[in-house]
Amino acid sequence: MVDGALLAKKVAAVRDAVARIRAVLPANPESFLADRTAREVVLLNLFVALQECLALAAHWLADAGWDVPQNYRDIFGSLAEHGVLERDLAARLAAASGLRNLVAHQYGILDWPRIHAVASTELDDLLAFCAALARRAAANP
Repeated sequence: MVDGALLAKKVAAVRDAVARIRAVLPANPESFLADRTAREVVLLNLFVALQECLALAAHWLADAGWDVPQNYRDIFGSLAEHGVLERDLAARLAAASGLRNLVAHQYGILDWPRIHAVASTELDDLLAFCAALARRAAANP
C-alpha cells in the first residue's frame, strides 16, 4: 500500500494542476491558440498532473508487490487487472499517457487543438483516478 503521506502529496499536486488548468483554459480552441500564456500554463500543468498520476500508479503497483510495466500505457491497465481501477477509466488514462509522452519527448509538433480538447474534457479522469486510489487506501488502511 502506498504511504498515506505520499498519496496525499501526489493527489494534492494533481488537484492543484487541474485547478490551474481550469483557471486559465479558454472556452474555445481559437482563443487557446491565440493565448501563448494559457497554452504554456495548460501544457505544463497537464504534464504535471499526468506525471503525478503515473508516478502514483507505479508506486501503488510496486508497494503492492505487483509487477510494474515498463511503459506508461500499461501501468493503468495493470491497476485495472488488480481491481484497483475500473477498466474504462484505466483505458482512458492509458490513452492520456500518450499525450504525456508526446509532451515530454517532443515527438513532433504539439497538436494544440488536441491539448485543448483533453484539457476541456478529460481532467475529471485524473481526479477520478485520485479519488479511486484514495477510496482504496481508506478501505485498506
